[in-house]
Amino acid sequence: QVQLVESGGGSVQPGGSLRLSCVVSGSIFRINTMGWYRQAPGKQREWVANITSGGSTNYADSVKGRFTISRDNAKKAVYLQMNSLKPEDTAVYYCNADIRIFFFRPGDDYWGQGTQVTVSS
Repeated sequence: QVQLVESGGGSVQPGGSLRLSCVVSGSIFRINTMGWYRQAPGKQREWVANITSGGSTNYADSVKGRFTISRDNAKKAVYLQMNSLKPEDTAVYYCNADIRIFFFRPGDDYWGQGTQVTVSS
């Protein structure tokens, strides 16, 4: 069974930093694009950043220049380094990955359980 397990959330003051991690467990063939989304209270889930299997990255305008996404294919992991955090970054952050379980099967969308990030003074 494939699972995405996140860690690294917590509480931090404005201007602080946090690093989120997400590891894929289970037997798979390949991980395609991996990414992060977030959902603030009372708001819809929004895309934050993604990274392709080749390492190309994309960011939402709201986090560009402050967040950095990276991945370690050998560890089946994706990371989100968040710097210069603002109160508006407060949300539950979700890891997402497009995963091919078998070589003959197209990729399926998988989600982590979410990790809370709170930015407050």
